[in-house]
Amino acid sequence: MPRYEYRCRPCDSTFELNRPMAESSAPAVCPRGHEDTVKLLSTVSVGGSAAAPAAAPAPRGGGGCCGGGACG
Repeated sequence: MPRYEYRCRPCDSTFELNRPMAESSAPAVCPRGHEDTVKLLSTVSVGGSAAAPAAAPAPRGGGGCCGGGACG
């Protein structure tokens, strides 16, 4: 379930809520009971590892500015 971060305007605290994506825009009440909150734009951090991207293939046809055409 996604975790969303909010900031409470009256007490200036931040808090997180786990809620379904369908409820991501629903109002959130801060832990101190204030209802004037805003959802913060959060960055996503994903753990794990991935293989290195494959190297691009070498150009064919002699290269050049147009992929082998005679530019100039």
